[in-house]
Amino acid sequence: MPLWTCEQCGAQFPERAAPPASCPICEDERQYVNWKGQQWFARETLAERHRIVWRDDLGISGIGLEPGFAIGQRALIVPETDGCVMWDCIPLATREAVEHVRSLGGLKAIAVSHPHYYGAVADWSEAFGGVPVYLHGDDRQWVTRPHAGIVPWTGDSHRISDDITLVRTGGHFAGGTILHWRAGADGRGALLTGDVAMVAMDRRSLSFMYSFPNYIPLNASAVRSIAQAVAPLKFDRIYGAWWGKNIEAGARAAFDASVRRYLAAISD
Repeated sequence: MPLWTCEQCGAQFPERAAPPASCPICEDERQYVNWKGQQWFARETLAERHRIVWRDDLGISGIGLEPGFAIGQRALIVPETDGCVMWDCIPLATREAVEHVRSLGGLKAIAVSHPHYYGAVADWSEAFGGVPVYLHGDDRQWVTRPHAGIVPWTGDSHRISDDITLVRTGGHFAGGTILHWRAGADGRGALLTGDVAMVAMDRRSLSFMYSFPNYIPLNASAVRSIAQAVAPLKFDRIYGAWWGKNIEAGARAAFDASVRRYLAAISD
């Protein structure tokens, strides 16, 4: 029986003869159901229609689907000496892409910012011997394909290594997470934020939303909580959720200024 993938958000669902009746992630107000109605791809069909490409994205190898699929995200492969950490995920794992990641040192862990990026985390975990998939436990209700590799971590932070720490910021989702890479940006530190803190088109600022496609902003309390979670972290670079949506340098000042600008914009 096939595994099914939602065309709109890229979440993978368990094996069954027919696709699910609906996708709970897309029916939530932060996402939306495809204008054509709920659409599904069997995993094999998805692999026939799309391929995985990889390229450098500001010093980190990124992987994504072409043609673009679901919300169009790319995953980042954060290198360490004992294996890489995949940050966020894509809806497909192919033999060629797995071999590419092996050439970079393989995976020791996967970590995801929030449910819109869960994708095919189970397939990627299995491809590397069942490596842990760190998803914050506050978002466990959104897991569409339960898997033994999923680790629902709790609390405000989880250290993967001396240089990589997951930080719960909340905001977009209750378990919204960013990754702090202490060794990133040549030792100046980097944040991988997905769209918990969205790098804007000017690539000099960020914004914060409860729903990007439905234009629902975050309230001031949620943005202050994100800022408080980020405050102790040292970083000079931010990697966003899509190709090239990064702030190469001066990211701490850009983040702080963006928080002030956002709070001013939504105040009475």
